[in-house]
Amino acid sequence: MSSQKVSSKNKAVDAARKKIQSNRTEDFNASEIAAAIVEGKREELAKAITLIESEKPSDRPLAQELLKAVKDLSSGKETLRIGITGIPGVGKSTFIERLGLDMINDGDRVAVLAIDPSSKKTGGSILGDKTRMDELAVHNAAFVRPSPAAAALGGVARATMEAIILCEAAGYNKIIIETVGVGQSETSVREMVDVFTLLLIGGAGDEIQGIKRGIVEMADLIVVHKADGDRIDTCIKTAQSYSNSIHLSPIPDGG
Repeated sequence: MSSQKVSSKNKAVDAARKKIQSNRTEDFNASEIAAAIVEGKREELAKAITLIESEKPSDRPLAQELLKAVKDLSSGKETLRIGITGIPGVGKSTFIERLGLDMINDGDRVAVLAIDPSSKKTGGSILGDKTRMDELAVHNAAFVRPSPAAAALGGVARATMEAIILCEAAGYNKIIIETVGVGQSETSVREMVDVFTLLLIGGAGDEIQGIKRGIVEMADLIVVHKADGDRIDTCIKTAQSYSNSIHLSPIPDGG
């Protein structure tokens, strides 16, 4: 392909991208979208989260207008926010799908905000968590939204708090936040949730290491995951080890 054709193709792609971005905000009526969210329409909820996650300065006034409209219309019903953290490979997505389906069986509506890691080089994100919750993601009583962490620290995305507010307004009474899962820096989510849960794998580190790095002390629940097959004994020992170590840890703020 000649350089002239490549240049023309790139210009066409850029023009199409700009048109899509322009149409997204020009056709966006905050009051109408807010009303649709409160009615529980998932497509509009997804559109709203895309707006609040936008890094374009020109989108911020519209995002703020939308959040205000949603707060004015929402019922303020009681909800439960649950944060799930743990190292990559611990099985957070699998655990969340099972937990979410059990909640739905109990009559709840469940929203999952899954934060995926972003490339430090490109800023891109695979957003693969949703593909590991295939049953939950298509359930009528669930909303699963993957979001890139981008440059945000603390295990959450920049607009996670706003996304929680939107999901609650849409009638989801159980909100689950899955953190990036990069290790011990994921503490911001604890300030956003009612229950902060740490997932562990049997035999993956001793309790002293956990205490030194701080995340164990902040957890409201510690779950030793993947306790099946020939891993049961190892998982039981890990649970006992962490149970003993908790007695040596300071009590988290608020009890």
